[in-house]
Amino acid sequence: MAAEVAIERISCKHRLNTFGHIFRLTSFGESHGVAVGGIIDGMPAGIEVDTAFVQQQLDRRRPGQSRVTTARKEPDRLEILSGVLDGRTTGQPIGFVVQNRNQHSQDYDNMKDLFRPSHADMTYFMKYGIRDHRGGGRSSARETISRVVGGAFAMLVLRDMGISIHAYTQQVGEIALPGTYQDYDLGLIDSNDVRCPDADTARRMAELILDVKRDGDTIGGVISCVIKGCPTGLGEPCFGKLHAQLGGAMLSINAAKGFEYGLGFGHMNLRGSQQNDIILPGSPDGPKGRKFRLKTNNSGGIQGGISNGEDIYFRVAFKPVATILMEQDTVDIHGNPAKLKARGRHDACVLPRAVPIVEAMAAMVVLDNMRLAGMV
Repeated sequence: MAAEVAIERISCKHRLNTFGHIFRLTSFGESHGVAVGGIIDGMPAGIEVDTAFVQQQLDRRRPGQSRVTTARKEPDRLEILSGVLDGRTTGQPIGFVVQNRNQHSQDYDNMKDLFRPSHADMTYFMKYGIRDHRGGGRSSARETISRVVGGAFAMLVLRDMGISIHAYTQQVGEIALPGTYQDYDLGLIDSNDVRCPDADTARRMAELILDVKRDGDTIGGVISCVIKGCPTGLGEPCFGKLHAQLGGAMLSINAAKGFEYGLGFGHMNLRGSQQNDIILPGSPDGPKGRKFRLKTNNSGGIQGGISNGEDIYFRVAFKPVATILMEQDTVDIHGNPAKLKARGRHDACVLPRAVPIVEAMAAMVVLDNMRLAGMV
């Protein structure tokens, strides 16, 4: 019995580097290792691989892209190792790597034996008895490179089926974009460094981030996301609810601290008569060919854990980055009091670079569920 428990523990640890059920991504690599990468399994065969699109998604995530992101300069060029032949997927595992080119590991020498407050340093050390202090190792946001690649491949399938995913920076600190995704042109998301679809709000957000950065501090915010064209029937009634899968995916992203879909906590201020989505007759000749439709979409496109064909929209809250360039009280690995002032290149706000990561995780959840339902 003890041997069986030990085997199950080993198996669980292995699975926790893999995301998904049929469409699966296994990621590997550390911030200051040779490379980061992954293996995509369950990708349908015959899909044309738009490598320019996949690289564009990586470019949206990469460091050093603007004044409001970390100054680390990484080209983040994708190398596909397997699973693609003559520009199309073969149905076999897709292996890929992205080389690390611009590590400054010496920037972390002063924190080799110190824990950064609110960082994974301490919990990694408590769990494993060892940690990679160089950029956080596996806990670094650099691990999300593999997620963006996996999500980009998922999007190649989804976009051919008329499904689109758009995330944007909705709030930085106290500066929030009013209204919902329906009030803005989502084609403007990438028109500014902050990835906010309103130019004036984006300008004020960027100014706030730069002010915080000059102080050596960090700031958090909220990313909103909408999935359009999602079919009905995705998700399971009990422990595989679609919103629970989306929430789990989003909360696995570095610095994510909260998730809500539909009206979310806004439901708490309403009565059932106010928040219920009234069902109206549909039309078989309509764009979705459904016999019924909803007057409102307070449910956020998901009811009973199952997609209902309406837009799926949700918000993800991100905390301020834990590594700040200000002196803080902490302890060393032996528990002795110490002072820490971090060095190196760090994001003052993760929001602009987290936008493509949110989109990627959403894409993988949707495609995985479509594969589970036999739709792909």
